[in-house]
Amino acid sequence: MQNQQRTTEQWRQLDASHHLHPFTDTQSLNQQGARVMTRGEGIYLWDSDGNKIIDGMAGLWCVNIGYGRKELSEVAKRQMDELAFYNTFFKTTHPAVVELSHLLAQVTPAGYEHVFYTNSGSESVDTMIRMVRHYWDVQGKKDKKTLIGRWNGYHGSTIGGSSLGGMKYMHEQGDLPIPGMAHVEQPWWYKYGKDLSPDEFGVVAARWVEEKILEIGPEKVAAFVGEPIQGAGGVIIPPATYWPEVERICRKYDVLLVADEVICGFGRTGEWFGFEHFGFRPDIFTTAKGLSSGYLPIGAVFVGERVAQGLIAGGDFNHGFTYSGHPVASAVARANVELLRDEGIIDRVKHETGPYMQQRWRETFSQFEHVDDVRGVGLIQAFTLVKDKSKRELFPDFGDVGLMCRDIFFRNNLIMRACGDHIVASPPLVITKAEIDEMLGVAARCMETFERKLKDSGLA
Repeated sequence: MQNQQRTTEQWRQLDASHHLHPFTDTQSLNQQGARVMTRGEGIYLWDSDGNKIIDGMAGLWCVNIGYGRKELSEVAKRQMDELAFYNTFFKTTHPAVVELSHLLAQVTPAGYEHVFYTNSGSESVDTMIRMVRHYWDVQGKKDKKTLIGRWNGYHGSTIGGSSLGGMKYMHEQGDLPIPGMAHVEQPWWYKYGKDLSPDEFGVVAARWVEEKILEIGPEKVAAFVGEPIQGAGGVIIPPATYWPEVERICRKYDVLLVADEVICGFGRTGEWFGFEHFGFRPDIFTTAKGLSSGYLPIGAVFVGERVAQGLIAGGDFNHGFTYSGHPVASAVARANVELLRDEGIIDRVKHETGPYMQQRWRETFSQFEHVDDVRGVGLIQAFTLVKDKSKRELFPDFGDVGLMCRDIFFRNNLIMRACGDHIVASPPLVITKAEIDEMLGVAARCMETFERKLKDSGLA
């Protein structure tokens, strides 16, 4: 039976019978039935019932180029016809991965000339963990094993990535974290800043990293790892003083600095990479999502010169994946990056649509009684649902009202995400000003419905 001959209910039944979804209460989903997405164009999706949906999350923070770019499907077909697969083990390479690597060296700031390919952000993080530890082994510093992450940080769902990440509900499953992982508090001024200005708090939060390094011992700490902006943690944007101070601390104690750019990378902040927006230089940075705009699975770990030369001098690096540098994924990623560059999409985010979104985002949501900490950079933004913004008081069961709000958006054909009681958005980078107005017009009506429901339920 062809796809178009099935009904929505038939798809839902088949899905419930066979498909285990990620991060899902399967029993609950099967009772409700999954929403079946069938088509995408630009910033819009259509489901199997014909509803047109504004995708305010670019899939999972990844469809930077927007849906329906025929250029990418044509590139995939050509590459499949020519060389559908070969590996990059055993002293072999192929033109698709060579050309992608050359292009990435051009769009990346100087000093990041080497790249290692993976299939996802989670794999990029696990690769980075092994790289960091192997680098210090090669340097003769075999005790430098511990990596420091942040509470509420997200670095994927593999064993290494979820251990390094600071999502405690993930640690509860699978006996995590594994040894050699430590965490510091997130730089969330609204909750932890108290009477400090944001800039004062940024320095204080950075020094939590220093305190942890000294607690463990600098001779044992391999790296500090952080997302420039914590994405799945709720779009936690650190004060401007935070990252430069973290970099100073890492250099002082000879600790590698790693940026997880899986969400911020490839234009989300209006710069190619988030570390450029915040003004620091990592030793390594991990990527995926926007590298191919989600059209095919591919990730990449960019390695700075110091670490790259150490790894190269160290002989075999016994790590890799069957699909590392897959030719079709590499060809599509190259075409995607060329479109981001040649069509000026990232520059437009920086100078036009990003500033417009941030202005309109604040105008739209600051008016609501139970919304505070309205924030954003480029085309990544959030606000926090609060019980009393005069006191910076959060709701007691963090996340319950967020899901209530998220579901109202979803029912009104606007996809935004609840991360706890943070409501977040990251639309495709190709969104226009008119589409921003459309998106936020729907969002405002949803928030009116939400605040009425909040009062009716007695939660406010």
